[in-house]
Amino acid sequence: MHSLVNTHIKPFKAQAFHNGKFVEVTEESLKGKWSAVIFFPAAFTFVCPTELGDVADHYEELQKMGVEVYTVSTDTHFTHKAWHDASDTIKKIKFPMIGDPTGKITRNFEVMIEEEGLALRGTFVINPEGIIKTVEVNDLGIGRSAADLLRKIQAAQHVAANPGQVCPASWKPGDATLEPSLDLVGKI
Repeated sequence: MHSLVNTHIKPFKAQAFHNGKFVEVTEESLKGKWSAVIFFPAAFTFVCPTELGDVADHYEELQKMGVEVYTVSTDTHFTHKAWHDASDTIKKIKFPMIGDPTGKITRNFEVMIEEEGLALRGTFVINPEGIIKTVEVNDLGIGRSAADLLRKIQAAQHVAANPGQVCPASWKPGDATLEPSLDLVGKI
């Protein structure tokens, strides 16, 4: 199995529901800033609104960090609008909700469940150059944590801004980092 980490995002063009409008989103939309692309199986389901509501609750903090969030499912952008209109949890969302009814984006990120036409729960952190820096993929019944996504983005941004430093397990801003060297081998 190969990893998408440190690969460029592949070209795509899709419609999204965003702030009451339908807008076009492409791979170029993700460049020039940090992005979190969050795949979910389907609108009007069970775990999905809990995850997306959690991200919506952290969205302001993500924005302050220069991060845009994009959610993607194999539903249409029309379905995302209808879900937004019907659900108090989804009404909190201020980030683009991309429709991927052809599955092209879902396949590009290698999270398509072909037999079901649905996406696994995939989360991808992408740097401003369009390079994937973190990948998390969960089965359908396992929800994700926006707080952990936030921590991973903080670590990715720290490493990008501080060449030669790495962030140990559970690192948070202000914690000590490591500078890999021969002197550290076997000392941790």
